[in-house]
Amino acid sequence: MSHSDAVRMALVLVVLLVLLVAPVHADEPSNDVCLACHGNAAFTGDDGRSLAVDGARFDDAPHGILACTTCHADAAAPHATTPNPVPLDTCATCHDGAVSAYGGGVHGAARAAGVAEAPRCADCHGDLHTVRPHTEPDSAVHWSRLAGTCARCHADLRITEKFRIPVVRPVEAYLQSTHARLVAAGKRAAVCSDCHRPHDVLSTSDPRSSVWRTNVPETCGACHADVLAAYRGSVHGEALARGVRQAPVCTDCHGEHRILGAREPTSPVFAANIALETCGRCHADARLSEKYGLRAGAVAAFQDSYHGLALRAGRLTVANCASCHGVHDILPSSDPRSHVNPANLPATCGQCHPGAGTSFNLGSVHGLTPSAAATAVGWIRLVYLWLIAITIGGMVAHNLLDFTGKVRHPPQPAPLVPASRERMWRSLRWQHGLVMVSFPVLVYSGFALTYPESWWATPLLRWEAGFGLRGLVHRTAAVLLLAALVWHLGEIALRPRLRACVRELMPSWRDAGALRRVLAASGGADVTRPPTGTFSYVEKVEYWAFLWGMLMMGATGFLLWFENVTLRFLPKWIADVATALHFYEAVLATLAIAVWHLYWVIFDPEVYPMDWTWWDGHAPAARVREREGEGEPRP
Repeated sequence: MSHSDAVRMALVLVVLLVLLVAPVHADEPSNDVCLACHGNAAFTGDDGRSLAVDGARFDDAPHGILACTTCHADAAAPHATTPNPVPLDTCATCHDGAVSAYGGGVHGAARAAGVAEAPRCADCHGDLHTVRPHTEPDSAVHWSRLAGTCARCHADLRITEKFRIPVVRPVEAYLQSTHARLVAAGKRAAVCSDCHRPHDVLSTSDPRSSVWRTNVPETCGACHADVLAAYRGSVHGEALARGVRQAPVCTDCHGEHRILGAREPTSPVFAANIALETCGRCHADARLSEKYGLRAGAVAAFQDSYHGLALRAGRLTVANCASCHGVHDILPSSDPRSHVNPANLPATCGQCHPGAGTSFNLGSVHGLTPSAAATAVGWIRLVYLWLIAITIGGMVAHNLLDFTGKVRHPPQPAPLVPASRERMWRSLRWQHGLVMVSFPVLVYSGFALTYPESWWATPLLRWEAGFGLRGLVHRTAAVLLLAALVWHLGEIALRPRLRACVRELMPSWRDAGALRRVLAASGGADVTRPPTGTFSYVEKVEYWAFLWGMLMMGATGFLLWFENVTLRFLPKWIADVATALHFYEAVLATLAIAVWHLYWVIFDPEVYPMDWTWWDGHAPAARVREREGEGEPRP
């Protein structure tokens, strides 16, 4: 005989013994006598409430072995009035532990205070005549049906508003959770009583409550033991054990009732939400950073990094906070076991970037620690900001003066340029065409990564989560632009005529004189503009700035494109410097094209509405006269 069989046998013997020695009262009716009235399905009390009992179901229920008077002691004699509900003391005769726990919980305390809406045993367990054990699927408190049972009160807005229950629609939130979905699929998962306990439900403000803040890890750990063990040893778990109440617990990261899987977009632990919605709640809080000595700006630095920008753009495969620091086993970087300890960084970063840091120390990841990389990036930012302001500001001022001067002194009609005079031959026009196509695409796709929340970036980033369209578009355009550059450099090497043009594009003192005369004429002086030669200083500025920008963007772009090679053979600060140079050079190039180039080929009064040299190769007559004087064009 097994132990459980022995226990059942002992209970049966005890019940029989009680029935044998119990005094028999002649006036106590049998169950059949009671059912003579109560067995009628239409039987009601004086208040119209149904008092009918299904005799067959009662006999089959666990309470069917008891006499009616065991619970309804006030019905021992014939009665003409509706008896009061069965008191708790009656249930305590057999269920002392449950009743005692209920009395110590918020429901029992409310019932004792006279709150009529507070649930009694029957409100949760169902009709006590036909009640089923909680282990049976048709029981109202079986785990598969418990949410619906609790919902009878906690989904009733009238009750939650009347008693100012602070958590709004907890059952509705739970039913959307991964736990509820598992339960609906017939799998045992967390239900209300697993977290709040069955009978002694306590307020979250009560330190004895299973959902009191410091008790939450143990409550969740009842199912997630391995996670609890990792959490206890983490920096967060140790802080909580030391009494730091702000230390995060399970519900701070995963939520309370609406707990979702890490792959669900609305989950707090979804890759795109971790930095700001989860980790950022503490690590971006200036008050907490100051109080506990956390590194300020870590979240902001991550958001502005490539990983952060890519996540903001919807690229979910890049690293987030948890990818590097761990999920539950988070430790400070000074701990040798930490994923971000300097000795472990090659392995951590190597999950995505094989070989990263094997040749050189990776250095600061967030860019917050004072280092050569941080200093270099800071100087690059400072220099470029001044360079952009001075260069673009000078271009704007120059163009305004030129435009004003030409409006005051409109140029005289120039003789037509002979059709044989081809200024830009076909191969150069094709190279320029590749630049015309690829450059705007590079600008759009590049800045879409930097400003992913902008409305204009949305169309390109719509597929970013499943397919890296932005990166593909950006790299394809980069290949086209570099192809144009290689073609151009190759042609310079092979064609003497083009090398001669390049020599004429070298700056000279004549350009400075031409600039002075342009500025003087723009100011109202009657100055005759001398011939500038084959190329004016405007075109020289454009050409050399273009070549410099192409080389800078190409070199830094390759370092960022092939980041695994960069991180394997070069220090991480090289990638940081390349990122800064790539971005600020892109800003400078974009503004220069918009302010300088577009003015001279479209808005200049001498060529408006457009200089069509890029299409047919022939320069406008006014431009030829400006370069070569009033005489005939040179052959």
